[in-house]
Amino acid sequence: MLAAGQAGVESTLAEAKELGDRLPSEAPMQPDWTREKKSFWQWDPSRSLLASIRAYQHARSSGGLLAGLVRRLAVLRHHFWSIVTGAEIPLNTQLGGGLLMPHPNGIVIHPEVRIGVNCMIFQQVTLGIRDNPDVPWVGDHVDIGAGAKILGGVRIGDHARIGANSVVLHDVAASTTVVGAPARPVGQGR
Repeated sequence: MLAAGQAGVESTLAEAKELGDRLPSEAPMQPDWTREKKSFWQWDPSRSLLASIRAYQHARSSGGLLAGLVRRLAVLRHHFWSIVTGAEIPLNTQLGGGLLMPHPNGIVIHPEVRIGVNCMIFQQVTLGIRDNPDVPWVGDHVDIGAGAKILGGVRIGDHARIGANSVVLHDVAASTTVVGAPARPVGQGR
C-alpha cells in the first residue's frame, strides 16, 4: 500500500516538473506585506521609515510630474523618520518585502546591500563593507539579532539566524544559527 502511494506522489511530482510548475522547495519566498502595514495615524516609526523608502522607490520607477513630487515628498519623509529612528537606511537599498524592524534605532545599512523577503532586523545592526568593496547579501526569512555586524561580501542563507552582538565575517549556510565574535555556527535547522 505504501509503495503505491509513494508511486502516486512521484508521478504527481514528475507531472508538475513536466508542466514547469515550481515545487514548494523550489518556490521563491513570497513577501508578507502585512508585516509592514500600519494605520495612517498609527505611531510606528520603523514602518513609517519603510513606507517612505517604498514610496520613493515606487515613484523613482514611475515617470511623470506627479512621480517627481511624490519622490520629493518621500525624501522629506525619509529624512524625518531617519532622524526619529536614528537609522541609516539609504533610499536605494534593495529591501525585500515583509521586513520587520521592531526597534530600528541605530540600524546602519550600506546602500548596495540586498536583503531578502520576510527578514527581521533588531536595533544597532550594521550591514556594511570591510577591507574590500563587497557588501553582504542577506537571504530570505533571516533574523538578525541586536547589535550584530555583518561585514564584507558574505552571503547569509535563507532561514539563517544571527545571534545578538555577533560579528559575521564569513558566509552562513541556510537554516544555520551563528553567534559570537567572530560568528560560529551553533545549530542548524528550524
